Amino acid sequence: MATKILVSALEPSSNLHLKALHPYLDNAELCGIFDESLGVPLYSPKAFSVMGIKDVIGKIFAAKEAMAELLFLSADVDKVLLIDAPAFNLPLAKKIKEKYPEKEVIYYILPKVWAWKKKRAFKVDKYCDKLLSIFPFEKQFYPRSIYVGNPLMDEIKSFKTKVTHNAKVAFLAGSRKSEIRSLMPLFHELRKKHSEAALLVIPPHFSDEEIEELYGDISDFSVIKQTHEALLEADFAYVCSGTATLECALVGTPMVLVYKANRLEYWIGRQFVKLRHVGLANIIFDFEEKEEMHAELLQDEVSVEKMYAVYERIERETFLQRSFELRELLGKSSLKDVAQIILRDKA
Repeated sequence: MATKILVSALEPSSNLHLKALHPYLDNAELCGIFDESLGVPLYSPKAFSVMGIKDVIGKIFAAKEAMAELLFLSADVDKVLLIDAPAFNLPLAKKIKEKYPEKEVIYYILPKVWAWKKKRAFKVDKYCDKLLSIFPFEKQFYPRSIYVGNPLMDEIKSFKTKVTHNAKVAFLAGSRKSEIRSLMPLFHELRKKHSEAALLVIPPHFSDEEIEELYGDISDFSVIKQTHEALLEADFAYVCSGTATLECALVGTPMVLVYKANRLEYWIGRQFVKLRHVGLANIIFDFEEKEEMHAELLQDEVSVEKMYAVYERIERETFLQRSFELRELLGKSSLKDVAQIILRDKA
């Protein structure tokens, strides 16, 4: 008999991890919010693709409606699987636990309480049964958590073992529309400074119409929709802050992290986030008391000149050695084991 799982995977990165995990969820029937490639969801994640205060306000009522429908669906499922997106998933976990105390709630890719909103750790512990961690240092914030390895160590099929000289540079403008709109004008100018082939990584969930509207004239770029393929080919990458920065660091492609947001949103964020770095590889190294792995350009620091300067001065061999260190820190991952933990009955 199939195990019925209510899934809440709102983010593009959440769905990439879910797609990798899905083949190992033997005989499982999914419902809820997830990518259409995995079945017939109640909602597509595209309905929740927002970033920033203005976007969020416009989606509040839709989110409340979706939460009510997921709560209704949870009555008839065996398990609930929440992936990242704590602003939505934590209130959902609370509602489900209060109405159905015996319902098993599993949180995979835990809220980043080490960055901000540390009180969320208490709520996760209270409303969730299994806490599946993807960073070794999270144990100090979630004592009950199980470190299951980082899924990228499973999802990335090839890692660099030597510095490449393919005369290719990759441009990754992010997965959210606001990120892309902020960075693409700069990337168009930056591309002109490179004689190398330019690989533009575009998330696969965008339609042709969205690509034309967001990216503009991309005739000077070679479009690739597979991030890992682009990073393996590229000798250097300009990467918008997010999961892609960790992917790049693990693959071993020298990079610079860039992030540019609405001024008010950036100011508010900096009041709450007190970390030294924003890139995941750098954060992991911070917890290990190691030097930063890659450069970060944030907000007003983001310019064509400064991005290109990082490209010119980066020590490629050193970066590769740091990539080896990072892989060792994260250790091996087995999505098959993660799936077994999810499907296993509560102890």
